[in-house]
This record gives sequence, C-alpha cells and structure tokens, in this order.
Amino acid sequence: MKPLNVAVIGTGWCGGIRAIAAANHPIVANLHIAETNPERLAEIIALTNPASAVANWEQLIARNDIDTVIVSATPETTHYPMAKAALAAGKHVLLEKPMALRLDEADDLIDIAEANGLKFTIGYSQRFSAKQALAKRSIVDGTLGEPSAILVSRHIGRGLGEKIGNRIKLSPAVMEATHDIDFAMWCLEPRRPVRVYSQNSYGIRRDTVGLPDSQITVITMDDGVVVTINAGMSLPNHYQNASTTWIEVIGTAGSIFADDSHRDIVVNTVAEGIQFPLSTMPGEAVGDMYAGPMERETTHFLEAVSYDRPVMVEPRLARMTMELYTAADLSAELNEVIKLPLSPDQAGMALAAAVQ
Repeated sequence: MKPLNVAVIGTGWCGGIRAIAAANHPIVANLHIAETNPERLAEIIALTNPASAVANWEQLIARNDIDTVIVSATPETTHYPMAKAALAAGKHVLLEKPMALRLDEADDLIDIAEANGLKFTIGYSQRFSAKQALAKRSIVDGTLGEPSAILVSRHIGRGLGEKIGNRIKLSPAVMEATHDIDFAMWCLEPRRPVRVYSQNSYGIRRDTVGLPDSQITVITMDDGVVVTINAGMSLPNHYQNASTTWIEVIGTAGSIFADDSHRDIVVNTVAEGIQFPLSTMPGEAVGDMYAGPMERETTHFLEAVSYDRPVMVEPRLARMTMELYTAADLSAELNEVIKLPLSPDQAGMALAAAVQ
C-alpha cells in the first residue's frame, strides 16, 4: 500500500462527497482542496480538516508532494485544462464527466496518461450501483445468454435540470444519458457501436434554459444488439435534485428488469409534502453512513492508485461514450442516422450543435 497525497479541485456537490470520502480513507496521508467559493471552502475545511486549502487550483498542481488529483470543478469547460495540467505534472487523475468537450481533447488526455503510466479514469459513478453491476455480471457470466437489447429510461427533476442548464448549454445526452451510454457499453464490451439515431423533445426547458426536456437515442452495436436510452431533465419538483431510472436488459436466455425509481422510501410531511430520500444519483450521507455510489467510486480510485490496480472506468471506453453522445447530438441536429466512427468534421459539427 502506498499512502497518497490527494488534491480535490472543486468541492461543490460531487467534489464535496469525494473530498469527505478521501479525508476518511486511511490510504490518504494528506488531503488538499481547491475551491473558489469562500463559504463552501470554509464548510469543506470544517468537514475534512485538509492539510491545505486554496482558491487557486494551479497551486496544488504545482506541488511535487501531491500525487493524486480529483477534478470535480464546474463549469465543464474547466475539465480538460485542469486534467491536462494534472496529468502533465505526473499525477493520477479522476475526472468528472464529461471528460472534455471535444474528442481531440479526450484523445490528448488519454495520450498523456498512457505516456506517463498514470491512472486516469472518468467519474461514471452509476457503475457502482448494485443494480447496474448485477446486470453487467448477468451478461458476463452467461445468465442472460446472448444480449439482444438494453433499454434505460432516466429522468431527473426540473430544479436540477435548470441548475445544470444555466451552468452550461449541453444536451441531455451529454449531461445525463452519458451515464446510461457508459452502462450499456460496459455491459456489452467488447462489442462496438456502429450507428446512432437521436431525437430531442421540447417542453418546459425550452423557455427556461433553451434546451430539450428529453433526448431519446438508439444505438446499434456491431452484432445487432440495440440500446435505447431516454434521458429527461424536467420531472416536476417533487423529484427535484433526484433521479428515477428504469432498466431492461434482454437476452436469449433471460432478462433483467431493474426498478431504480426510488419509490421504495417515501417521506410525507405537512411542511414539505411527499419526498423521496436517498434518490440522488451520487448518493447522500445518512448519519455516520453513506448511501450511494459516489463514495464507493472515490475509494475505488484511491485504492487503484495505492495498490496499483486497474481502474473501473477505462478512459478509452469513456472516450467511446463521448463519441456516442456526440453522434447523438449530431443526429438530433441533422435528423438522420449517424454512422460511427465520427469524422473530425462531424465531431466539429456536433460540438457546434450541442454547445449553444
């Protein structure tokens, strides 16, 4: 075991979870944090007792004693330059999705990590959900036979959807369906996607943030398996800041239907009405316990670095996910099927369509 000196850049909702997980892990010798919001910085200092806390993330990258970096900053335009600086400085990196805004930027990050022999992974926390892991296992161990179709329908509340949409103008495919594309590609590897068709639907978000309410994407794999994903971001605010998901995996010898809608715990109060606790995608603290996948994902990454183990989310598969949602945005813009792999011209057109 190698003790780690870990820096967390950006300590908002997700970064805060990761900073606390790192502070509580015995592998971490020293925790360092970078946060531009003074009030949030004070909160995280009180929760984690870091060795250092700064507003300027570049100060942490420049330190030779820090070997591991978690990039959880927003807006998403910061991901590529921060991750590139950390990798170029020889540090292992966990980077929140999206890994970049352009495919050539993603390729650059992968090349730097591989050239320097560094652990580099992308934050697809839903792989650490037991229900999704069961689906993956059931395909790998042959329980379902040969897979033929995967369907995922995931929706979040309009409050969180508006918060994301006001931060950066990226589609539901990029900001939400990305988790489900990653899940499907993880289940189906080593199959490769060959074509994508996607359509947007507009409702309440057209007027509030100028973005689609939902995006439906159909992906065809090289052996004919079909993946269908419906990603929505406009549920009424009873589901605010939460996620409801339905998953179907169909095979020649069986099927899995996974209800991840979080309707199993319902709290109803006079003051707040009906609420669905423990339903956020990253998870949340419950006293001294933590319910949800992001803490497990964070500790997995730290242990992968310390014990020199493989990371769960291999960056080249994350790059495939990025190419798929890029193709989905291009398909929705052109109203036509997009064949893979994308050409550089197509990738540029998709970025122009997605970033408004």
